[in-house]
Amino acid sequence: MRYLAGRLGTLLAVVAVVGLLPRLTRTDPALTILHARYADRPPTPETLDAIRAGTGLDGGPLSVLGGWLGGLLRGDLGTSWVSGQPVAPDVTSALGVSLTLMGASLAVAVLLAGALVAGTLRRGARRRITAARAGAVAAVLAALPEFLLAAVLAAVVAVRLGWLPALGWGTPEQIVLPALAMGVPAGALLGRLLDDALPAAFAEPWARAATAGGLPGRRVAGHALRRTLPGLLPQLGLVVVGLTGGAVAVETLYAVPGLGGTALAAALAQDLPVLQACVLFLLLLGVAAGLATRLAARALLGPALRDGALPAPVAPPLPARRPLVAGAVVLALLFAAVTAAGLLRDPDRVDAALRLAGPSAAHPFGTDSLGRDVLARLGHGAARTVLTAVAVCAVTLLLGLVLGALRAGPLTETANALPAILAGLIVAGIAGPGPWGAAAAVTAVAWAPLAAHTSALYAQERAAPHLAAARALGAGRWHLARRHLLPAVLPPVLRHAVLRVPAVALALASLGFLGLGTPAPAPEWGRMLSENMPYAERAPWSVLAPAAALAALGALAVLTTAALRGRAARDRKAAP
Repeated sequence: MRYLAGRLGTLLAVVAVVGLLPRLTRTDPALTILHARYADRPPTPETLDAIRAGTGLDGGPLSVLGGWLGGLLRGDLGTSWVSGQPVAPDVTSALGVSLTLMGASLAVAVLLAGALVAGTLRRGARRRITAARAGAVAAVLAALPEFLLAAVLAAVVAVRLGWLPALGWGTPEQIVLPALAMGVPAGALLGRLLDDALPAAFAEPWARAATAGGLPGRRVAGHALRRTLPGLLPQLGLVVVGLTGGAVAVETLYAVPGLGGTALAAALAQDLPVLQACVLFLLLLGVAAGLATRLAARALLGPALRDGALPAPVAPPLPARRPLVAGAVVLALLFAAVTAAGLLRDPDRVDAALRLAGPSAAHPFGTDSLGRDVLARLGHGAARTVLTAVAVCAVTLLLGLVLGALRAGPLTETANALPAILAGLIVAGIAGPGPWGAAAAVTAVAWAPLAAHTSALYAQERAAPHLAAARALGAGRWHLARRHLLPAVLPPVLRHAVLRVPAVALALASLGFLGLGTPAPAPEWGRMLSENMPYAERAPWSVLAPAAALAALGALAVLTTAALRGRAARDRKAAP
């Protein structure tokens, strides 16, 4: 009951903010309605006052909020400012489409995650595991922009090969390509996190005892999987909501009438009643997903939380660090060299005679649709995209650790119910598009996965018997936090934060792709993809360069975290 009461209180607070969106926007709602419905009428004060009176916008903030909440209690989601039709039928239909697409995408994600960790499970069951195996493959797949993967699948599978339809919704064949575009990055992220946690489970005493006692390797692998799932189930809940509300670009490219596309159209048209309804449904979905994953985690842990029977995490076997460090250094140097070479060039110089020119000595990465050097724009865009992503991740790491330790579950689930793209739409509707608004929107929601991970690890560590023993010996809260909780929680969350750098960069690129980030003509990876996507078949280098940069950033993140993990394991092994 306390859990539900906390979620309900946070949900009501956010719903109140959503209800006040007409008062938070920079534009006059009456002017928006006038332009949408009566384009031929002049915006006289009398006309605007009449529109406000007819739509209930003539009162103060409390009056507007009360009217919206009263409509919700009657099942009325309001009337569209643009079409003048009730919002509920269209938004409910869009929710059904998004839930169907989410289910198919989640199936793809689970299957891919299982395939990525299959090798780790086999090696762990045979006691031959040395480190996580998914590594760079999962990082590259997770760093693929969903909109780029969707465009490539549509161009190759639908247009070139003609195997599946490229647009529309309503038949099973039309679900496949959008589900693959959304499910592959999500499955790569889940597989990478699970693969990162399995070596520690296989290194615990119970696994060694079970193997020595003759327990079949398949059963040992099954128990190791169950041991690691409770700490990762919150991430699955976050993925569920992200697949529903974060599919804006994919739904737009495939003409899928889902909730994300509906929210994008409403935000761009300033149709706030439709946007309010979309956000409300996403919030409810986030609460439902959080409750389901919490119940599933408690069922998997069983009596361990009550009896203190859960073993403490054990350091995984030491991986071979030199190849990891060498790979990270080589990739970092290559990344830095490309960025430095681009920074030495002019990113805004236009040469119409060299539009969409191929790679050459003068332009190693070719030129874009305006004749601008792709290498120059890639290098200058790295300074914007990567540095902003690193700064956002640093802030979200601090927020995640603090709010996760405070067990701010309701706030975490509510923040996750607003994917970065949708948060960007809301921020753009209030403050207008721009780089600071995009960074603020991503920061406002990107801390939620880290907080959920921190909270899960914190609960898991508190159930360990060595913590009860330390309390019995008179250890205080500061000692427990400094010597037990922080060393167990901080390293995996820090690795998770580093792994989130490509995801944050991808979120910033997605906002730039939708025109909500850095305005033109400033170079930014998402805007590069958006500007050159129509020419992908004729000039693939203009799209492959920023896409490869995002993928390389993901590989660099996973190599760096693996090297840090190996160093930590070596230090713990060398400690007396």
